[in-house]
Amino acid sequence: MEQAVSGSPKQPDPSPSSSPSTSAPPVPPQQPSRYESQKRRDWNTFLQYLRNHKPPLTLARCSGAHVLEFLKYLDQFGKTKVHVSTCPFFGHPDPPSSCPCPHKQAWGSLDALIGRLRAAYEENGGRPDTNPFAARAVRIYLREVKESQAKARGIPYEKKKRKRKPTVTSVRLDVDLTSSIAGNDGSNGDSPATSGAVLPLG
Repeated sequence: MEQAVSGSPKQPDPSPSSSPSTSAPPVPPQQPSRYESQKRRDWNTFLQYLRNHKPPLTLARCSGAHVLEFLKYLDQFGKTKVHVSTCPFFGHPDPPSSCPCPHKQAWGSLDALIGRLRAAYEENGGRPDTNPFAARAVRIYLREVKESQAKARGIPYEKKKRKRKPTVTSVRLDVDLTSSIAGNDGSNGDSPATSGAVLPLG
């Protein structure tokens, strides 16, 4: 009689090549926001301005006065018509014809630019107490530009007021209406006024 062969059948040995892949697909890099992209372009433009300065300037030597020079330099690329005081259209928000008054950077554009550069300066290692974009002279210049352009263009710059949510005020009515209510419906006069209930007034 033949002897039976003991043991279970041999199982296939799984190999890395036969196992399904569990690795996740690579995540594409997140695109920077519009604000971050604009801030990086503004920062590079300012650094280029410092390199082209006569004499060239380093960021460590940059002061509020150099920031003012940079802002005035940008006026040549402005697209906002700012009427001079002798122009017949001075203070006219919608002039009927053209005039030779210069184009400048609008106050809103300069204000936003300074905000981005102030943040970029500190993000690139600058200290807040030496930030030239936060200098007092820069704040005064922006305020003067705002006021002068408002007069020249006849467009006042006003802060937008936040809309307040309506509030519900609750008051107690200390009026005894027991006799009138009891006389009308024959009830015991248990009204909101006599029971001390709070009535919301919208």
